Amino acid sequence: MKYSFKLSLLVVVLILGIVGSSLAQDANPVVLGPITQRIIERGELICGVNAALPGFSAPNDAGQFVGFDVDFCRAVAAAILGSADAVSFRPLTAAERQAALQAEEIDMLSRNTTFTLSRDTSWGATFAPTTFYDGQGVMTTTESGITTLEGLEGLVICTNQGTTTEGNITDAMRERGLAFELQTFAEFPQAFEAFLAGGCDAVTTDISGLVSYQATAPDPGALYILRTEDGSDYLRTSKEPLGPVTPQSDAQFADIVRWTIYGMFAAEEFGISSETIDAVLAANQPGVEGARPVIQRLLGIGENPSGSYLGIANNFVEVVVRQVGNYGEVFARNLSVAPFNIPRGLNELYTNGGLIYAPPFR
Repeated sequence: MKYSFKLSLLVVVLILGIVGSSLAQDANPVVLGPITQRIIERGELICGVNAALPGFSAPNDAGQFVGFDVDFCRAVAAAILGSADAVSFRPLTAAERQAALQAEEIDMLSRNTTFTLSRDTSWGATFAPTTFYDGQGVMTTTESGITTLEGLEGLVICTNQGTTTEGNITDAMRERGLAFELQTFAEFPQAFEAFLAGGCDAVTTDISGLVSYQATAPDPGALYILRTEDGSDYLRTSKEPLGPVTPQSDAQFADIVRWTIYGMFAAEEFGISSETIDAVLAANQPGVEGARPVIQRLLGIGENPSGSYLGIANNFVEVVVRQVGNYGEVFARNLSVAPFNIPRGLNELYTNGGLIYAPPFR
């Protein structure tokens, strides 16, 4: 009897402990970080972007910023504020972005920025999931007949300052024992203009940028982006994982950015788009036959927690997909169209042989 009494008492204590823990969690909701609080108080997100990279980030004819990178700013605004239009865009050069991020003049940066060890550790920054897997390339003129890096020995290559491209092209040429002259400019548009004017024999930046500039050049056919020996792909001199960046001072805000992007990845994986969202919601309500728990968790349907883990609306993924789209929609709208026609490649879902992959919403 004494043993049974002790065992029963232990069970009661454990149950009370579990209930107490649950109540404590309910009584202590997510504490919003300082950046998240500022965004809510001012009613808009401040996002640092590129001002001159068509397809990724540039003003349209109406002066509004549009593009692949821009849409991730809009998605985060939708997740926090419920409106993808609640964004103020801050144009930044490559050389300006670190200081703007560290001084928290911007809430986040979504500006073709490569995730590297030194930036991750010395910028005081938190890198979000990679949204575009890229590589550095080199552009020459068709007239020059230069089709390899070896053809650039002793010549002038231009790029912009404050980027990984300076070191990457230097490494690539040195590895091949090739001498060359590197000229840098404050911004890439200046480097490109110098190239078009004959001041450089070649220009180098991320392949996505080269494709963008070639597509919008006065004579795209006069420009050539170096390709692999068999001609099947562009010649890559580096790995360039690009994605948004946030100040390290607010882990809670960084979590919102991270899971907003993952939500867009997962939405594409499950076939949830801005066009199908209403049908998906209807088919996955509690009690509906065939409703999928994985989708209920992603969209915060019923009693399933989702945004509540982040201190934002439980249906934040629904709001983002409805107003901005899933990852595939963002890619198709901005990059798969003429004049860019950039293939998905590594930016396909993992189910299609790419690297786009979201952890479970569980």
